[in-house]
This record gives sequence, C-alpha cells and structure tokens, in this order.
Amino acid sequence: MSALVEFSMFPTEQTQSKSAFVARVLDIVDKSGLAYQLTPMGTIIEGDTVAEVLAVINKAYEDLQKDCGRVYSSIKIDWREGPVGRLGNKVNSVEEKLGRKLNS
Repeated sequence: MSALVEFSMFPTEQTQSKSAFVARVLDIVDKSGLAYQLTPMGTIIEGDTVAEVLAVINKAYEDLQKDCGRVYSSIKIDWREGPVGRLGNKVNSVEEKLGRKLNS
C-alpha cells in the first residue's frame, strides 16, 4: 500500500514570513525517515499507510502548538494499493509521456 499526502502548515499569527515555522515542520518530516518532497507551496510525504503519514503531521502540530495560538493546514491524501515509490514515479510517468524532462 502507498499513501501520498501533500500538506502545508503554518501559524496564522506571528510574522508575515512563515519560513522559520515551516523549517520546524520540515525538520520533523525529515527526521521521520519517510520519503518527502518540499515544494514552494507545501510538502509531499510518502508512506505505507495514511496513518503513518498523519502521525508525522500530528507531531508537527504538537510542535507548533507550543508557541502558536492558531495553526492552519491544508491536506490532500492519495491512497492506493501498490508499492511505495510513487513520489518519483508519478513525475517520471508524465515525463515519459511527454518524451522529455520537465523543468521542476
């Protein structure tokens, strides 16, 4: 089984720049050992189950709640039967159909 979860998370108060808070979240994601990809608008994590990925997101919530009064997040989940490894395979599949590498 494979779960791809794209999410973004940040406090609604504090400063205009959210990068320090995003860095804290990404530290948790990176230390989880799960495959992930950081994008300008969010992070995609791949795991065996939805629960495994949501556990990482929950740890990020717990961290931000220590000093943030309100935390916003957006989460998209794509679960399917099959092996883990779709994080790169989805992009490769599109590039194969185009016959070229995309500027990503």
